[in-house]
Amino acid sequence: MNFNNGKIALILLLASEVFFLCSGKAVNINIAEVDHDRILTAADRYLNEKPITITSYPCERSAGGIHDFYSEGDYWWPNPDDPNGAYIRRDGISNPDNFIKHRQLMSRLSIQVPTLVAAYKLTHDKIYADKAVKHLQAWFVADETRMNPNLMYAQAIKGFVTGRGIGIIDTIHLVEVAQSITILENNQAIGSADLQAIKKWFSEYLDWIFTHEYGIAERDNGNNHSTCWALQVAEFAKLVDDQDKVTFCRNFYKTVLLPEQMAIDGSFPKELARTKPYCYSLFNLDAMVMICHILSTEEDNLWYFQLKDGRGMQRAVEFMFPYVRNKSNWPFPPDVMYFDLWPVRQPFLLLAGIAYNKSEYIDLWKTLNPDPDNEEIVRNYPIRQPILWMN
Repeated sequence: MNFNNGKIALILLLASEVFFLCSGKAVNINIAEVDHDRILTAADRYLNEKPITITSYPCERSAGGIHDFYSEGDYWWPNPDDPNGAYIRRDGISNPDNFIKHRQLMSRLSIQVPTLVAAYKLTHDKIYADKAVKHLQAWFVADETRMNPNLMYAQAIKGFVTGRGIGIIDTIHLVEVAQSITILENNQAIGSADLQAIKKWFSEYLDWIFTHEYGIAERDNGNNHSTCWALQVAEFAKLVDDQDKVTFCRNFYKTVLLPEQMAIDGSFPKELARTKPYCYSLFNLDAMVMICHILSTEEDNLWYFQLKDGRGMQRAVEFMFPYVRNKSNWPFPPDVMYFDLWPVRQPFLLLAGIAYNKSEYIDLWKTLNPDPDNEEIVRNYPIRQPILWMN
């Protein structure tokens, strides 16, 4: 949409100044000024694109129906010694022939809806909100096109399983969608019937990942999968006001994620042991930072929570920051794929920069690519619109 300079200036003045109090120090960063043109350019393009859901692309290999999300394990390949038999694992090497269309469509949703809602937050022009709602209706409300609220058939492996708990990581891309819904609700930019139906979907999905054996397996996986499970539960629980699950996630972060995943130097050994140690270290750190951002309160600030030996989020950020600033100093093996494409505009830099009053984190964040187009990078970069997370 086009706006004259005076209106843009007024919008920026009213909507973009974001202040935080961290350790008694005021931190100011104008996210809207940084992202204004980026958001509106993309949002105007998305106004012309129709919603597409998983029902448009059924897969004959799925054990589910047309409304069931389906994906296949990335690192599983045909066995050269038994081409028609069960697949074998090649960690870190993605099989390009596996079915990922549903994941791509969810990624599309996770890019377009937050961008449209970010444009609405910037301009208060309801054309953007209305378009975002069209996508939400298609995915979560309309009987013909909605997705069932479970992931029974995600990350299937030929010859082994029709679905796995590990597939729950695919819906990490709904976290920023959920935050977008909250903004629409707070601004009364979505109808009550649609909002009720969408919240019902998220409530049902939340209960499924919290109680189903797949969800429990994902929770207890032990690496970035556990972190991403907690991030999803935290954000979805906040959306539907399930305070018991919010409290569970806050305690889970303190008693499980930190003690079981973080080393004394702030690194994540389980991610460093993978064939993509750099990517997974960034990914896990971003997810943990988002948990701190979502769940921290004045009474219980996870940003400053530490175990008795000093392990905590600040140490994790301090460990990784030098290797984002200068990747050539990375002391571990390079990732087997896509190493040259990292880092991108990692959200941990911005949010930790605000939380710890570290301008060098924010300055570095501003220099990095906010809109990568490589599918592998997009898959591991689910938080792309920071303006949605600013008060």
